[in-house]
Amino acid sequence: MWAATGFDQPTAPTRSASRSPFDVCHVGVVLRVVLGMQLVLALGVAHVAASPADWLVRWSQALATALPASLLWLVLACAGRSVLERMSPLGQWGCAVLLGAVAGLYGEVQSSMLDWWMGGVQRSWWTVCPAMLTGAAFASVTLAWLRQRGHSELPAQAQARLAELQARIRPHFLFNTLNTAIALVQIEPARAEAVLEDLAELFRQALTSPHLRASLTDEIDLAQRYLRIEQLRFGERLTLHWTLDPAAGEAEVPALMLQPLVENAVKHGVEADPDGGWVRVSTHVKGGQAVLTITNSIPVHPQAGLTAGHGIALRNVRQRLRLMHDVEASFAAGVHKGETAEHASVYVVRVSVPLKPGVKAR
Repeated sequence: MWAATGFDQPTAPTRSASRSPFDVCHVGVVLRVVLGMQLVLALGVAHVAASPADWLVRWSQALATALPASLLWLVLACAGRSVLERMSPLGQWGCAVLLGAVAGLYGEVQSSMLDWWMGGVQRSWWTVCPAMLTGAAFASVTLAWLRQRGHSELPAQAQARLAELQARIRPHFLFNTLNTAIALVQIEPARAEAVLEDLAELFRQALTSPHLRASLTDEIDLAQRYLRIEQLRFGERLTLHWTLDPAAGEAEVPALMLQPLVENAVKHGVEADPDGGWVRVSTHVKGGQAVLTITNSIPVHPQAGLTAGHGIALRNVRQRLRLMHDVEASFAAGVHKGETAEHASVYVVRVSVPLKPGVKAR
């Protein structure tokens, strides 16, 4: 049974730009466009069908034109994405409509050739016009949906960046870090300098990073800086385990994704336990996917006065993964059975994202 934890995060504006409206290379986008087109056709031909059998025949005939056309539009938009992104909004709309008309023409010509080959039926030239107009209209609707989908990433990104900023400037975290650095100045100046460098990098990422995406390697580096600071704070109460696959580090993930997850692990698995606990972070490649797993111990007797989270951090990560990778990514979080009697239950967060083409397990 899944049980989520997290912390509250208000929203705030962000400076980052939304994703490209021509981000149509995902399997999830292709499925939604194709299924949406089929649903529209099914409803349209139902108005003129005389019976369920006639409706099925008409729907199949319409799909013979519309399905190749919609797939062609998606292929052309994906292939020309780099060019289309550099155009003005008006130019993008014009190209989308033109590609839709060309795709509609292609679908109609292919369907006409199939009819001629099967029965010698020859269609009038007039059928080309409705096909091209329909293709242009459907392309406009698809582009409008893609634009709305791209803009929906902004609230999630703003929420994640503010959560990262809150984690950095939270008073007890900041004061503990500075006090730790002060205590180390006289006895271990090199470690004091390293702590301040890690703190500065965390602030820099939270305050100035404009990117929506990052490599998993960069996210792990940021999480390691955060956990090095927490390691000094908790001392022997915090045990860290890292098992990292370099091949998995090349995958792209939403920026500032990992740090809130490891912070949750520390907060609810270590800080809440008087005896301390452990956090394990591992990555590996499986089936063309980079798999990230964060596991933490669960306190048997948690400290009094600590409140459970509301799962907002986890929902935020899940939403941003869905916006970035659609159905190609997966996210799961919950309590699992532990491997030892001392820790009968552990909390596991598992994230799976697609690897870049050409990356293989090492």
